Amino acid sequence: MSSPWFGEAPPHWQASRLSRWYSVSLGKMLDESKFATAEGEMLPYIRAGNVRMGSLDLANVKSMPFSARDRARFSLRAGDLVVVEGGSIGVNARITQDMPGWGYQKTVNRVRAKSDASTAFLGYQIDALRAGGAFDMIANVSTIQHLTAEKLERLVVHMPPPSEQRAIADYLDRETAQIDAFIAKNEELITLLTERRTSVIREATTVGLETKTELVESGLDGVGPIPSDWRVMRLSWLFRGTGSGTTPSSEFMLDGDEADVWWVTTGELRERTIMSTSKGVSFDTLATTSALKIHPSGSLLIAMYGATIGRTGILGVPAASNQAVCALSNPVGCLVEFVEYAMLAARERLLLAAVGGGQPNINQETVRAFRIPVPDFKEQRTIVQYLRARVAGIDRAIAAAGRGIELARERRAALISAAVTGKIDVGVGA
Repeated sequence: MSSPWFGEAPPHWQASRLSRWYSVSLGKMLDESKFATAEGEMLPYIRAGNVRMGSLDLANVKSMPFSARDRARFSLRAGDLVVVEGGSIGVNARITQDMPGWGYQKTVNRVRAKSDASTAFLGYQIDALRAGGAFDMIANVSTIQHLTAEKLERLVVHMPPPSEQRAIADYLDRETAQIDAFIAKNEELITLLTERRTSVIREATTVGLETKTELVESGLDGVGPIPSDWRVMRLSWLFRGTGSGTTPSSEFMLDGDEADVWWVTTGELRERTIMSTSKGVSFDTLATTSALKIHPSGSLLIAMYGATIGRTGILGVPAASNQAVCALSNPVGCLVEFVEYAMLAARERLLLAAVGGGQPNINQETVRAFRIPVPDFKEQRTIVQYLRARVAGIDRAIAAAGRGIELARERRAALISAAVTGKIDVGVGA
């Protein structure tokens, strides 16, 4: 028996279904109707969101009723492997110590060794299969993919003798720990650089570059004193035009390079000049869709919906947009780039203006009424030139750290794949 995504394994390895060496059990169904009656003891449980690559994150834990039978059936002990069933299918973590009083929900499969097979080795092999796209081929698909217990049991794995499984897992534990430490250090660096970037922009756009002899209260929550010669101004005073857009029916959407007019979504607002977009519309669609307008080149675009609120971009070409984008056009006495920096510095204040339930939003009136400190035109230009240089340097450092993380992750995946397919000799004979 072999699997199409594994390749040729060492001759002494055995290929068989996972169920030969391991038992698989899907977690308990979440039934909130029983919470009120408390049918069983309320116990914490592991869900898909708690399973990270290789470890558990128990910072955010929920509870549900478990009967005595449930506690026995859905127990977790040292050596078990938990594997995500839906969404990020195949993401798995080892249970390193017994977890009495814990269960797991029906978004997670528990894998338990039947004899002396290593779940640590299996976890790494599942990582390799996931990275290679194996689960995309075998998972059920409805609204999201699902790796059912039955699918997992039938997964073909290639297994060396138990002693070699443990040796490979131990080797990978050592090697991936070093890679993970490198990744964590670079992620921390990116966090620090991002905070520094925000601080540089905020200081320059609220205090300026030169020490002012006289400061006055800004009157803005979260903003301290500002130079006395600066003015606090509404965005509606800085731009003559405010607009948004809409989303035409899918049959009227075109690929960007085939369209007459570019069409911007909030996903394309990345603090950069927008010269093209992935989608666009024809002149005919523009003419027959009243809510769809062309925003002129130089317009400042601000995201208004959900997690993207406050994202910005400046149009380098005329373009339309969807309804989640607010376009400020025809500036008066301001540099658009300065206002963009000021809005980046003020994003936390803008988020406080959002309203709504599951997805808070702002609207055009909120944007128009939003106020920022503004110096004279000459000082705006000086600040913009300064920030271009400072932010560019920080962005280069962030990009370099990001490339380091990407290369390290590629190295990690390649190392795991080579080890669990027998391409690396870890010093244990057959």
